[in-house]
Amino acid sequence: MSLVHEIDYGTPASQSETMVTLTIDGRQITVPEGTSIMRASMEAGIEVPKLCATDMMDAFGSCRLCLVEIEGRNGTPASCTTPVAPGIVVHTQTGRLKDIRRGVMELYISDHPLDCLTCAANGDCELQDMAGAVGLRDVRYGYEGDNHVKARNNGEINLKWAPKDESNPYFTFDPAKCIVCSRCVRACEEVQGTFALTIEGRGFDSRVSAGIHENFIDSECVSCGACVQACPTATLTEKSVISIGQPEHSVVTTCAYCGVGCSFKAEMRGEEVVRMVPWKDGQANRGHSCVKGRFAYGYSTHKDRILNPMVREKITDPWREVTWDEAFAHIATEFKRLQYQYGRDSVGGITSSRCTNEETYLVQKLVRAGFGNNNVDTCARVCHSPTGYGLGQAFGTSAGTQDFDSVEHTDVVIVIGANPTDGHPVFGSRLKKRLRQGAKLIVIDPRRIDLVRTPHVEASYHLPLKPGTNVAMLTALAHVIVTEGLFDEKFIRERCDWSEFEDWAAFVAEPQHSPEETEKFTGVPADLVRGAARLYAKGGNGAIYYGLGVTEHSQGSTTVMAIANLAMATGNIGRPGVGVNPLRGQNNVQGSCDMGSFPHELTGYRHISDDATREVFEKLWGVKLNNEPGLRIPNMLDAAVDGTFKGIYIQGEDILQSDPDTKHVAAGLAAMECVVVHDLFLNETANYAHVFLPGSTFLEKDGTFTNAERRINRVRKVMTPRNGYADWEVTQKMAQAMGLAWNYSHPSEIMDEIAATTPTFALVSYDYLDKMGSVQWPCNEKTPLGSPIMHVDGFVRGKGKFIRTEYVATDERTGPRFPLLLTTGRILSQYNVGAQTRRTENIVWHAEDRLEIHPHDAEQRGIRDGDWIKLASRSGDTTLRALITDRVAPGVVYTTFHHPNTQANVITTDYTDWATNCPEYKVTAVQVSPSNGPSQWQMDYDEQARQSRRIAGKLEAAE
Repeated sequence: MSLVHEIDYGTPASQSETMVTLTIDGRQITVPEGTSIMRASMEAGIEVPKLCATDMMDAFGSCRLCLVEIEGRNGTPASCTTPVAPGIVVHTQTGRLKDIRRGVMELYISDHPLDCLTCAANGDCELQDMAGAVGLRDVRYGYEGDNHVKARNNGEINLKWAPKDESNPYFTFDPAKCIVCSRCVRACEEVQGTFALTIEGRGFDSRVSAGIHENFIDSECVSCGACVQACPTATLTEKSVISIGQPEHSVVTTCAYCGVGCSFKAEMRGEEVVRMVPWKDGQANRGHSCVKGRFAYGYSTHKDRILNPMVREKITDPWREVTWDEAFAHIATEFKRLQYQYGRDSVGGITSSRCTNEETYLVQKLVRAGFGNNNVDTCARVCHSPTGYGLGQAFGTSAGTQDFDSVEHTDVVIVIGANPTDGHPVFGSRLKKRLRQGAKLIVIDPRRIDLVRTPHVEASYHLPLKPGTNVAMLTALAHVIVTEGLFDEKFIRERCDWSEFEDWAAFVAEPQHSPEETEKFTGVPADLVRGAARLYAKGGNGAIYYGLGVTEHSQGSTTVMAIANLAMATGNIGRPGVGVNPLRGQNNVQGSCDMGSFPHELTGYRHISDDATREVFEKLWGVKLNNEPGLRIPNMLDAAVDGTFKGIYIQGEDILQSDPDTKHVAAGLAAMECVVVHDLFLNETANYAHVFLPGSTFLEKDGTFTNAERRINRVRKVMTPRNGYADWEVTQKMAQAMGLAWNYSHPSEIMDEIAATTPTFALVSYDYLDKMGSVQWPCNEKTPLGSPIMHVDGFVRGKGKFIRTEYVATDERTGPRFPLLLTTGRILSQYNVGAQTRRTENIVWHAEDRLEIHPHDAEQRGIRDGDWIKLASRSGDTTLRALITDRVAPGVVYTTFHHPNTQANVITTDYTDWATNCPEYKVTAVQVSPSNGPSQWQMDYDEQARQSRRIAGKLEAAE
């Protein structure tokens, strides 16, 4: 194996369809109009020296190394900023150019430390490479000049010297090695869109500065790593490279955090990860990354990781380590006993949205073929199950319509119930770039998310609706579009059912759905709603991106259908730049749904009651399948409390921390007789487990993830599983212990079975993915290259379906006891329940969950910033510290759910979406009051958790 090298063409590719032919160093070259001479040269295999240029950013032209000569033109223009022209003759290497380049390099080296042998970038330094490329042999200006390289000059303090900034936990900044090429500053601006870096001073006094001469950790830097990746010297260097050394081989794989599905090169020394570098050919991230994917992989080797199977009789007993065979035998015996004693339907399983498609497929296969029932569900139940239902009803498919590249063609963006810069940061950066180019933005969110106003981006409209009124808001937007005749009649007549549209249009046109009337529910001024509706309908290509702020409501499915109605009414479906785009929360939540993880569906969203579909699997699996849908997660817990559901296999999910109404979840788990948890760490759910099976990380397995744009990406093994087995092997061995004759030798064989049984995956194989890089389903004989855009010529269901969306207020109401509304969400540095990110250095940015509260509400309650407060609802109470901010409106409070010691879900209720049972996380009536310590529930919970995590033979650390 060797390093995966990527060609840097110096400047971005031109999108022009007009071709230009020119001559470079005697070779005729034809490239698109607008291509730089530098890129044209590189495409012809002619490498022009460069330091400030990189194809991730626009041309800059400051380093003066890439100069060329053009016959018939005066001077020596920079090849990075000079576009090609028909018939020109370019020379990249002449005596004059060689002299100029050597002179430029002399100036750089005169102000640069000469510690190359001990430098962390030795072997991976572009300055070093360019010095060799231009033939630098001497520096006429010396090495002791007026510079900032040394702390002292001739014993005197050098006021121009600045110490190394090691404040960031993942990388260092050494100003002494900076050549002021501005690549880091430009990466922060153009790629990430944070604008955290700048150049201060002039000439030899110039230097990079984070913020207003701040440390990186104190600045607005979001640690995405774009500056580190762009740096051509050791000025910005990963601390892992400093401590380990340069990598010797790399493997392309896929990030295991959010639903963007970024591709990375895992750069290795042996089986040790040196760094994760975003892969430019990754079609979801295009070479960018966020702090989690780029740096937060340390959990894979964290000391808390459990590496041996464990068993106990009662949850009050300490764990005892056993062999794998003992664990599998115990599970098989217990599950068979439970089914014999309580019936076939007394056990079930939960698949993981963090595991691969192949592993998820095996878990649902185990439940259906091994347990003999359909009691299988996935975490999408508590996040995007309304997306599957709503889009399935309207369009005929349960997934988003576009690829991420589509945003580059968007003119108007609606972001509703999502916070892309925190939850999906790489897509958030791509969106901000499009907005800086002139696209318009409408934000519908109770909270003022960063996108409302951020450097060089400002939303045209922010509609800060009251939590729980999404349907009323969207119907009001539709009212304006219909009553003002802004709908696309041609599109609707061709692509949708016209009679259903007429019925829907009459419904939304009713006076009670006008912005003036709905303002009574939403709290949003009618003129803002009308302006936003007109902008979306008339502003060109309109795209809607939404998240859990849409789905996690009692009317989540209705809201999804209302979004689909808006897109169809305005003709914003079936081409680049438009569409309905759910931003999926976990790396493989789309895939877990695709793989048949719901109790009523087999792979590809085909209902379990369909005889023809069942027959396909029955022939392949050699078993008779139950045609009745099984239990959903909430049903399993209810049945457990009732005494009829007794055993569960949970792969890679922490339902005690992530699911609503924590006390009810705990009661359900406590009532079961065999809870099997399969995970990396002793998570909160494991407090109630009887068997613990250690899991493997994404670095230790082969497989595939499917991201939010339906993109199937390869996951590639880069190290041996520390626990001994990849997760698919664990599930297979458990199935074998239960008598199933499974004999997969590699995950590719599982994918072959998925392709054979699932029409939308028909052409997908590991060989095909290796050839294509990635594909978006459907990928079959009809669409062999995959489907970046859905519903191009018609909807999957035939005609698009307009559906009435009547606003029904949630049963969760505020009142004198609970006058505030709580809504929840995520933060950039943490992921989901925090089990992975809390075990990395990301903890420095978010060490605890805080409650955001408006200054008015805080003053009324005598609460100051940082005070401990009690947060109480009808379900329970907890304590955390207050963060006073006007990001939330009066009457609304907000918190995250990343830390188990807060357990925000003890507050949330058991209200759910009417169609899918997705919990209503986003609307909980609460009261906030001062507190002087943890609640009694928190103390009891902590004690129970401490007792539950005892492992026989292992001593606990002294307090």
